[in-house]
Amino acid sequence: MKHIAVIGGGITGITTAYALINRGFDVTVFERHRYAAMETSFANGGQLSASNAEVWNHWPTIVKGLRWMLRADAPLLVNPKPSWHKLSWFASFVAATRQYAHNTTETARLAIAARDYLFDWGQREGIDFDLERRGILHIYRNKAGFDHATEVTRLLAAGGLERRAVSPEEMRAIEPNLAGDYYAGFYTESDSTGDIHKFTHGLAQAVERRGATMRYDCAVEDVGAADDGAWVQTAGDREAFDGIVVCAGVASRPLAARLGDRVNVYPVKGYSITVDLHDEASRNAAPWMSLLDDETKLVSSRLGEGRFRVAGTAEFNGYNRNIRHDRIEPLLDWVKDCFPAVSTRHAVPWAGLRPMMPDMMPRVGEGRRPGVFYNTGHGHLGWTLSAVTAEQIAETVEVASTRSWQASPAR
Repeated sequence: MKHIAVIGGGITGITTAYALINRGFDVTVFERHRYAAMETSFANGGQLSASNAEVWNHWPTIVKGLRWMLRADAPLLVNPKPSWHKLSWFASFVAATRQYAHNTTETARLAIAARDYLFDWGQREGIDFDLERRGILHIYRNKAGFDHATEVTRLLAAGGLERRAVSPEEMRAIEPNLAGDYYAGFYTESDSTGDIHKFTHGLAQAVERRGATMRYDCAVEDVGAADDGAWVQTAGDREAFDGIVVCAGVASRPLAARLGDRVNVYPVKGYSITVDLHDEASRNAAPWMSLLDDETKLVSSRLGEGRFRVAGTAEFNGYNRNIRHDRIEPLLDWVKDCFPAVSTRHAVPWAGLRPMMPDMMPRVGEGRRPGVFYNTGHGHLGWTLSAVTAEQIAETVEVASTRSWQASPAR
């Protein structure tokens, strides 16, 4: 049996470990926190959204970003302080505009494929993660936004996604609590929502039950690989493995460099608030329908009876994890504007660093050295894509393992 190290205990690491165990591999998971899903997989927007598959490598988005640079409350904020990593990443980001249409369609295809795996795993392992399969409603405040969404809908349809335009009256029927004036919307009935932290924690418990070794509170200090295997160095201990899968989020880039690869992940900070619905009036006024507001770039999800999550924004500010009040304020204002009867007295702020590749496509595959694999760089769709990329990398490891076994002189 091949022994594989999985570095990272977020959604991609835990789903990867699960997919590997299902194929008969012996797995050890390394996670620097005390529990699984304590960083980017802790409090995201909650959406499992094939309808949000549009990549950002689009000239109108770039132009908007330039206009927003001096606004502290802008949906997209870039710290103007230069660094070689940031400059090289943005150069590659702009170059990827040529793949905008293809990558949007491919991301939709992946997101649709991911659904069945994730739902099956959750049901099989009995994981309660506040799953709501009610769909997602995209809301547009003007004709320009709606017209662009119409073009995006064609790209999503090429990837197999069905969504339909809805009038303001239909939007009210879909989500009666939504306040404000809107031009129109798009409704994707097949999308869903759920709590990423609860799912990842539950799946991590299942991975451990199935025989994986879980190394929590265990920071990886170094890694290496050669023809005869790979190794992971932690505090005072070096362990040998037949292979390594790097699922380390924004830490994937330096780990890849040690393994002889360039994985150009950049940390893009996102913010969320979790509104505790303590009073009956707030519970009745909060939406059950998940929303995506295209103008503000905010999403919302209902997480059971007692919680309402609002998330979004993108901040290019290096590895800074600070929670800024001027970035949280627009989320609170959005709740006040769209759902005025919901109290935000008990709103818990959070920020996490999304690992984003310049072309916004996850890095899934083999490295240069034998036994090195990557499943990282999912950006804002890690929750949505995690199950399918886990299956892809597990299959890649299985094929490589078979290849190695057949090439062994002992055979």
